[in-house]
Amino acid sequence: QVQLAESGGGLVQTGGSLRLSCVASGRTLDWYTMGWFRQAPGQERDFVAAISRSGGGTNYADSAKHRFTISRDSAKNTVYLQMSSLAPEDTAVYYCAARATVNRNLVLTRRSEYDVWGQGTQVTVSS
Repeated sequence: QVQLAESGGGLVQTGGSLRLSCVASGRTLDWYTMGWFRQAPGQERDFVAAISRSGGGTNYADSAKHRFTISRDSAKNTVYLQMSSLAPEDTAVYYCAARATVNRNLVLTRRSEYDVWGQGTQVTVSS
């Protein structure tokens, strides 16, 4: 089973940028469709972005479109979430998720479709 570890979170001012990383160990991420979710205090864990095994398919929550970019690097066994134009409402714990799939072009957007999760990384955006 693959294990996931997120990093790159921190405190940033409104309008700033951060790049989150999700490094996998135990198995190559090439077998996995990947996603990023976030959870603010007292809120549900919400979908942010997802990418297919091939990297050719992506999907974004409306709140993330035109500001966030998901990507993957097979050589580094890592998935990234580049975030820009950050706002206080982006403050949350960000989680990386994985699901092994046969279809290399499949993109998954529901929390229930993922079965491997990282521990999360805190992102705080100050106003």
